[in-house]
Amino acid sequence: MSREPASTEGKGNTTFRVKFEVFGEEMIEKEVKQSGNSGRVYLPPEWVGKQVKIIRID
Repeated sequence: MSREPASTEGKGNTTFRVKFEVFGEEMIEKEVKQSGNSGRVYLPPEWVGKQVKIIRID
């Protein structure tokens, strides 16, 4: 895992972007939608019961 400083405009502390290497079966990229006080991502019905990993990229 490698780290590089991320933008810290208007922030008092330094944050880091982290590089992940992940092995899997399929990948899709989606935008998180508002759902009440939370966020929601809809996935294909074939993925129900499968294990997934979510990585925030921005």
